[in-house]
Amino acid sequence: MTFKDLGLAEPILKALKEQGYSNPTPIQEQAIPILLNGKDLLGVAQTGTGKTAAFGIPILHHLYEGISLRDTKRKVKALVVTPTRELAIQIGESFTAYGKHTGLRNTVIFGGVKQGKQVDALRRGVDILIATPGRLLDLMNQGHISFRDLEFVVLDEADQMLDMGFIHDIKKIIAKLPPRRQSLFFSATMPKTIVELSRKMLGDFERVTIKPEQATAEKVEQGVYFVSKANKHKLLIHLLQQRPDDSVLVFSRTKHGANKIVKKLDQAGIRSAAIHGNKSQTARQKALGAFKEGKLKVLVATDIAARGIDVDDLALVINHDLPNVSETYVHRIGRTGRANASGIALSFCMAEERPYLRDIEKLIKQDVPRLGEHPFMDDASEQETVIRRPTQKSRDNSNRSKNKNRNRNRNRNRNNSRNSKTQGSNNQGRSNMNNRDN
Repeated sequence: MTFKDLGLAEPILKALKEQGYSNPTPIQEQAIPILLNGKDLLGVAQTGTGKTAAFGIPILHHLYEGISLRDTKRKVKALVVTPTRELAIQIGESFTAYGKHTGLRNTVIFGGVKQGKQVDALRRGVDILIATPGRLLDLMNQGHISFRDLEFVVLDEADQMLDMGFIHDIKKIIAKLPPRRQSLFFSATMPKTIVELSRKMLGDFERVTIKPEQATAEKVEQGVYFVSKANKHKLLIHLLQQRPDDSVLVFSRTKHGANKIVKKLDQAGIRSAAIHGNKSQTARQKALGAFKEGKLKVLVATDIAARGIDVDDLALVINHDLPNVSETYVHRIGRTGRANASGIALSFCMAEERPYLRDIEKLIKQDVPRLGEHPFMDDASEQETVIRRPTQKSRDNSNRSKNKNRNRNRNRNRNNSRNSKTQGSNNQGRSNMNNRDN
């Protein structure tokens, strides 16, 4: 199937061709016809499956077919709510690219910056609004945003909204939506809270599910190195020095860890930058912009900050720390091998992370290939030896056991000694008595 077979408006087909898109991904092939028919949609899909185009293209098609571009004052007809600033900006860029020849306008609003320019854009009029929950509620309460003309609503990355504590904001937003609308709900996972939320938002809907193992696919070449915690930085530097011209995205489990990685790389003469929740919006956008433009080759990110990173020809993803949530691994490696492209994802695994690796392999239904020797194998094997040694607790228990045994032996010796003395004394007493009797 091609995009042309879907019956899309000509200006959109032209833009897709310019973007190099000819064949839809599985989620696009399944979702676009449902949305073109006007039904609500529940999409269960991970990052990297092409879901932004899956909801963006049909919204653009409907708006282009039904809107008058001569209107002096544009009204918000479509709303996309997403958890992070980076992802909101990325979605905005996608709408701009796909709608390049339609004349439709979009804008992005998010917190962490002054609202003046965002309010000015809303006053000038937009057809499509992409927003993070907090700033959206703020501007709604100030009267800058009205849902009176709203026809299409997308809630993207719903499970991340839940993880980031936005669930109450989302419920407030849903309560303000007009009853007559087409609703689209996307989530990578479907815990009970998300299922309940989807029921509040969706009417007569159809469901499209793209399984995690389909998302990772054979297109992403995966591999894992076993390495001790102390030498992960050394192995990272070693690998980056072998690929100086490649764009590499490195994942850290924590903000502090991301900063530490950047510091270690800087000491090795490798320029990099970190993006995470403690960085200012300006710093995050500067780092992300330099990475996308190829001016910065190494970007270190936490999982939430990485949502929305969509870089053409991203050569390599490195999991400096394996995630303790298996689905997060799928999100991470989805940064490379986007849509129909191929990519490489390498992971570092210390002994304590082995259970995480087993959970990941269970989820994706395939073994992550064990990679061969590296310069720090001796250290890795030393760590394995350390893991097999008794822990402090077991040593304490062992010492207690030894002490108990020593005490038992001491007591036994004392008792034996007493018994010997007693027995000797008794024998001596008997001997004396016998002598008297004699």
